[in-house]
Amino acid sequence: MTAFRPARRARRNPSVTDDAIDKIQKLIISGSWGPGDRLPKESELAAQLGLSRNSLREAVRALSQLRVLEVRQGDGTYVTSLEPELLLESTSFVSHLLVGESALELFEVRRLLEGAAAALAAARIDSLGKDALRAKLEQMVESETVAELVEADVDFHAIIARATGNTFLTSLLASLSSRTMRARMWRGREVDNVLDVTRDEHRRIYEAIVAGDPELARAAAMAHIASGERWLRAQLASAAVEPSQAPAEVGG
Repeated sequence: MTAFRPARRARRNPSVTDDAIDKIQKLIISGSWGPGDRLPKESELAAQLGLSRNSLREAVRALSQLRVLEVRQGDGTYVTSLEPELLLESTSFVSHLLVGESALELFEVRRLLEGAAAALAAARIDSLGKDALRAKLEQMVESETVAELVEADVDFHAIIARATGNTFLTSLLASLSSRTMRARMWRGREVDNVLDVTRDEHRRIYEAIVAGDPELARAAAMAHIASGERWLRAQLASAAVEPSQAPAEVGG
């Protein structure tokens, strides 16, 4: 009997379009083209890069989807602002699709980044930021529905991220954790059983940041994300025991 051999995943060979994308990226990275610059006409650019016009079009289409280029009908193709928030839009979309172990890995990344953000915020937040953070904490305490709680929760973490003064970190955190993802998680949990715990976790983060204690803020934020991670692990373990059940939607 012939032994079963698992199929090997075929390696994807770089295509002509990949080569075109790489050449355009190098021109942007080198500074030849900067944010807002207009690309040469298609025929000129294809000749310059040694590409067919079809390959160039495919590359431009792909980079437009990644928000690196912007095609303006009747005007031309431009390099976008290349702002982190714009470039990370696709990350937000992809993060919604993660399930199982991939979702757990997302939690691990969030735990590290949220901890770092809280630590930076504790050192950099101003009085207006502290007031905004307190207002969101109070909104969480007064929330009567999951929708209200999710809104306050997302805004609370967004204020912390902005307080870091790091636009890339702020955009990355926003892309990894959306209202949709948090709403999914809350729908999968016994809200009444974890509501008080969640409020206490956010209160600890708030108190550490206001006190200007970076390491305490880091620990509080990481502990908060870890609680969601533990819940997800339990859900995955339960699904493994009872395979007939549909996998729960998860978020952060």
